[in-house]
Amino acid sequence: MVLNIILFILGFIFLVKGADFLVEGSSSVAKKYGISNFVIGLTIVAFGTSMPELIVSAVASIKGSAGVAMGNIIGSNISNTLLILGISAMIRPLIVKKNTVNKEIPLSLLAILAVGFLVNDYLIDGASVSILSRIDGFILILFFVIFIYYTFGISKEKEGIVEHIHDEKILIYNNSTSFILIIFGLLGLFFGGQLIVNNAIFFAQYFGLSEALIGLTVVAIGTSLPELAASGMAAYRGHTDIAVGNIVGSNIFNLFWVLGISSSIRSIPFEIALNFDFIVLFVVTILLLFLIFTGKKHELDKREGRVLIGIYVCYIAFLIIRG
Repeated sequence: MVLNIILFILGFIFLVKGADFLVEGSSSVAKKYGISNFVIGLTIVAFGTSMPELIVSAVASIKGSAGVAMGNIIGSNISNTLLILGISAMIRPLIVKKNTVNKEIPLSLLAILAVGFLVNDYLIDGASVSILSRIDGFILILFFVIFIYYTFGISKEKEGIVEHIHDEKILIYNNSTSFILIIFGLLGLFFGGQLIVNNAIFFAQYFGLSEALIGLTVVAIGTSLPELAASGMAAYRGHTDIAVGNIVGSNIFNLFWVLGISSSIRSIPFEIALNFDFIVLFVVTILLLFLIFTGKKHELDKREGRVLIGIYVCYIAFLIIRG
């Protein structure tokens, strides 16, 4: 048991550092060849911070652990919205751009509804089982392409959707160093994902818990660490619009890109009980909009941050009781 806990924690370390190395090496190559900071942030950094969710869900999908794959995505998005935005608002009140309120958050609501409809074959069509099929995965990837097209379309407005690094100095390494960073990053992601999924399955079996519970809680929080680091640091440095945009963009990435790729690799069976968590995700996203418009308009203050964190604690407590 102790060894499994150590390996589980080691998996998260590999995963997070692997994403860091991949982003650092790829950003260096991109910058060296004259690619702008905005495009690097929109593509490499945004994809990099979503790699932990992608790797864990893809590995879980390949191994047939649907509960971990689906629970990880739903849990990560709930964690992002409640815990990470809550912590970021506690660091500094978050100013939310009009574009985020009018377009990105509604788009994240659309993403939740789209996935919710696609996975509920049993409830909607009366099918014997509910499943996120490969065709569904391709549909989600197409939605993701539209989202990326949209983000490039607003690049002139400098509005934050995904994680930007306008103000971050990108270190430029020689080609061999960049190549080594990329290779170590990919290896860290691969082995980290394997360690997390294998030990998450072990814990579920050992304690008699569902894989979905492990995915919704420990795995989800662990794979959200890059978003926590990015949004927390953005809030600390005063780039509060980036802190919010990073979370909203990450949630859209997770639903369209990560679930799309994972289910196109192998169809993911869906547990009907997870509909409750989908509803929670939808409701907390609506709540986010409500909080933005209460008090100071277009701002999340420390009091509202405490509300978000408090709701997350209650949600985790409910999950533990539900088992």
